[in-house]
Parts: sequence; C-alpha cells; structure tokens
Amino acid sequence: MSAAGPGELVGTFREIGDLKRVHVAGRPGSLADQAFLRAWAALVAGEDPTTVAEAECAAAVAGARLAGLDGPVLRDAGLTADEARAVRARAVDEVGAALPAGLRARLTDAPDPVGDPAAAPAFAVTLVDQPRAGATAPGRPRLIVQPPEDHGEHCWAVAVYGALLAPGYGADLGEAFLLGLAHHLHNVALPDAGFAGEILLGDHLDGVLDRLTERELAALPPLLADRVRLLLTARADADTPLGRAFHAADVLDRVLQVHHHARAAAFTATDALVDLELVHVSPVSAFHDAVLTEAGLTP
Repeated sequence: MSAAGPGELVGTFREIGDLKRVHVAGRPGSLADQAFLRAWAALVAGEDPTTVAEAECAAAVAGARLAGLDGPVLRDAGLTADEARAVRARAVDEVGAALPAGLRARLTDAPDPVGDPAAAPAFAVTLVDQPRAGATAPGRPRLIVQPPEDHGEHCWAVAVYGALLAPGYGADLGEAFLLGLAHHLHNVALPDAGFAGEILLGDHLDGVLDRLTERELAALPPLLADRVRLLLTARADADTPLGRAFHAADVLDRVLQVHHHARAAAFTATDALVDLELVHVSPVSAFHDAVLTEAGLTP
C-alpha cells in the first residue's frame, strides 16, 4: 500500500473535522460526538478495533460530504443496501482522493458502523460533555472561542486522522484509531484548563493524569483495558510508528480547530454567494438575481 502524509491529507482532514459542527435532528450532539460514542459502544461490546476503525473512518470520509445521509438513513429512504453502499463509495472516492488506493479500497469495503451511541460507556458520554480549553498559555489570559469543542469530538478526530495516517508511518490502523479514541480518558474527571493549567499543576501533573486514566480503564472489559493501557504508552514520544501517527493526528486536529475558528471569524457573505454559489444555477436563477438586486443584497 502506498502512503500519504500530512501534506497530502490535510485538506481531507479539514473536511472531516467539520463533522464536529454538523448536527441532525434526533441525534444529540454533533455527528463527531455520535461517532465517538458509537465507536466506544462497539469496542466495549467486543468488536475488533480494526473493524471498528475501518467502519468509522469510512463513515467519516464519506460523511464529510454526505453529513447525516448514512446507510441507515438511505435505506430508510428506500435505497437498497447495495445502492446505499454505492452512494457511500462515491463519497469516499470524492473526499478521499488523496488517500492511497489500497486504503481507499479498505474503506470502500468496510461495513457500516454497528455501535449504538445510546449504549456507549459512561466515560464516553462524559467526554462528549467535557469542553476543551482551547488555546491557553502560561501567564496569559485564556482565548475564548464559541462554541467550544468537546473532548469526544477531539478524540474522534485524532482517532480518524491517526488511522488514515497510520500506513504512511508504518503503524497499525486499528491501534492508531484506538489510541486516538482513548488518549483523553483522564479528562472524564479532570476539567480542561489547557497547557496553562498543566503548568500550574507542576509536579502533580503526571500523577493526576495516571490515576484518573487508571480509574477509567477499570470500567473497560479487562482485555480491552490492557490493550488501551499498552497503546497509551506510545504518547510518550514520536520515536515509534504509532507515536508518530498519533502525534501527527493530534497536532493537526488542534491546529485545524484553530483554523476553523479563524475562518468562521473572517467569513463574509461574498464567500457564500460567490465562492460557494449559495444562489446556484436553477430554472429560477434570473428571478433570484432580480430579487437580490432589488433588495441590495448582491455581492
């Protein structure tokens, strides 16, 4: 399988990350939150992490364009299972054009996610409710951006990005996904004060993180807990394939999140009307244009 690195995939990740901002009726939280809960539900039910990773990565890549139009929704709307999978495959090919062909094929062949978000373990539900601190620095006031990202969204993004980057670093896709999903277990109990808060904890920091992580690992099935505990050691450095895949995914998500807020703050009506063709070509385009001109709303 050929590989792709951050340079090739950052555009893909930017689109996938926007699922943190996409909501659909009847599903609490963002689609990223739902995927985070769904993945943990599948894992604690005994599903293989690699199978879960492939299914969730396929859903994430396709979801960048399809949003809530997933397999169950399309089948409920009257498509056959094969027709729904063909729609997802087109989205995977379109959004994932920069992915290696072999990885894209794995995603195309992956099953739909099977986890039930309502059956997610309690710690996962709390992480979805736990806001992230955003950008903080020692001795500086906190930079507040709204709405804040939650830890479920961040962990989901790092899991997906890490899995998609894993082949390029020689890491295992399933391990990278599971590590990303689990790397903030300590924040179940620990509100996020960011880098500034960590510095103020000083020598207490490592002990606090270790104790709180172990508390949450105890809630997992023993075999899964042992696997997660081992994978978490890869966070210590970027000297291993898994460590590199994880840290690349983590830093990309943190910086892309800031880029999102900067883009949102700079957004103009022209961006929507001209670049995104909000009023797109249609049989009534001339009438639309006349109305907007009369109302003084043309770009």
